[in-house]
Amino acid sequence: MRYPDFLQKGGTIGLVAPSFGCNTEPYKTAFQNALRKWKRMGYQLSLGPNCYAGEGIGISNTPKACGEELTRFYLSGENDCLISCGGGELMCEILDEVDFSAIGQAQPKWFMGFSDNTNMTYLLTTLCDTAALYAPCASTFGMEPWHSSLRDAFDLLTGRKLTVHGYPKWEREPRKNDENPLVPYNLTEDKVLRYHASKEQDPGSISAVGEEIPSVSFQGRLLGGCMDCLVNLIGTRFDRTPQFLEKYREDGIIWFLEACDMNVFDIRRAMWHMEHAGWFRYVKGFLFGRPLCYGQEMLGLDVYQAFLEVAGRKKVPVFMDVDLGHLPPMMPLIVGSLGKVTVKGNDIAVRMQLK
Repeated sequence: MRYPDFLQKGGTIGLVAPSFGCNTEPYKTAFQNALRKWKRMGYQLSLGPNCYAGEGIGISNTPKACGEELTRFYLSGENDCLISCGGGELMCEILDEVDFSAIGQAQPKWFMGFSDNTNMTYLLTTLCDTAALYAPCASTFGMEPWHSSLRDAFDLLTGRKLTVHGYPKWEREPRKNDENPLVPYNLTEDKVLRYHASKEQDPGSISAVGEEIPSVSFQGRLLGGCMDCLVNLIGTRFDRTPQFLEKYREDGIIWFLEACDMNVFDIRRAMWHMEHAGWFRYVKGFLFGRPLCYGQEMLGLDVYQAFLEVAGRKKVPVFMDVDLGHLPPMMPLIVGSLGKVTVKGNDIAVRMQLK
């Protein structure tokens, strides 16, 4: 696994928009405030041509323009890392325009983003054997003040820490809008981890709210992202997941997964699809974030059973309602790193080793 150099004080942050740009509110104002904050912290900035673009469908510009921007900025010696402006809908369409061969041979650099940016964080790891950061996009760093999860993400980017913990509360209903683009997370909900113990007779069992979770520790390569994007890659020429799994079979894989637009049946179908594509072959454990459809139940199926129909039969630790994804805050994770997950009670910690 190739690990980029950490961002140094005074280094240059490259900003790119392979998915949505920051041309509308509240993202434009939040993005501009993030730029001001980074400048005050002593960093230089290099903005790609699509950062404020809005000509594309589901992305900032045409697939060709987005793919060329991402490739050029990754290969450029004029920036030290890349942070994506935001998520979106159709970043998959730029992949034919990204030169992954050149990227895989270039000096590695950190790319940070989440959601639709799974198309880069996941493929950097599985196609180019290069670690990436699954963490908030650039405009989120415009909030005042930063939530501790944003400090964690920036501390990973700069090498100040390699262990992250879950957070005590999470946001169900955001207050951020066009008139209030810089407000912090609206943390109204208590974080409660849910746990599936490997029970031969009851693969769908799950810990009750308030039930004490036993201390658990497991290790493996961290791999995953937004399921909406991941399942879309299966069977394409960009799917080299089976080869990646074989290369790191001795380490095994900790899958971290979350979802955006999927309902509970979409999640269950995606889990079935990933399983039958062989993606869970060497799984050591699962971390499932709170999906955007959190709390949904359809025809007797809830979020937990949507995940557990497959994950619950793997005889590995399964944790749900983890701080990952679209209901913030999210723990930033280094995709491709060797992770050790430790859970004690309602606290989860992920220690990432760069080896």
